[in-house]
Amino acid sequence: MELVIGTKRWSSWSLRPWLALKRTGQSFKEIEIELRRGDATTHDIAAHSPSKLAPALRDGDLVVWDSLAICEYLAEKFPEAKLWPADPALRALGRSASAEMHSGFQSLRGECPMALDEAPRKLDISEATQKDVRKIVERWNQLLKRSGGPFLLGEWSIADAFFTPVATRFRTYAIHLSDYGDAGAAGAYAERLLETPEFLEWESASRAG
Repeated sequence: MELVIGTKRWSSWSLRPWLALKRTGQSFKEIEIELRRGDATTHDIAAHSPSKLAPALRDGDLVVWDSLAICEYLAEKFPEAKLWPADPALRALGRSASAEMHSGFQSLRGECPMALDEAPRKLDISEATQKDVRKIVERWNQLLKRSGGPFLLGEWSIADAFFTPVATRFRTYAIHLSDYGDAGAAGAYAERLLETPEFLEWESASRAG
């Protein structure tokens, strides 16, 4: 298998399926393509992906593009990796949260892009971004309470892959979740995401590059 990704410092969408693929324990070839900030596509990516966007997964003759589609493909191909929980209710909630992240929180994404190469700095975020942060805190607390933690659905899952880039944003822009309705569980969860071995490997490589 080959996974085509964008610049590790910036490409939050590439990070998500990369984390899931790492969790399967399968070996794969990684092709990192340097992006310009604010530009999701290059001619080099177009050679690998029908969407001309990163990421894209090649498995034999099959090419799967889009982060969520790649993660779902991996969950089906490697069921032993348990990328989704066995409990159907938790699985449905996790898919709902992942899809919500996939299509929503536009203000947070635009105002606070993933930037692993930047030191933490305080940013006065807009009202729209504050609303996004409050909704994320609410969603995290809802799922953590339902599952019992330590991750959103109990054990690590695709839902956690989708929110790991969000945790990096909170760190980079010094967004304290206690200011947005968190009593501690969501903040601790964000820290937990940034301490997983897979994320630390990605982050180390992004800084080395």
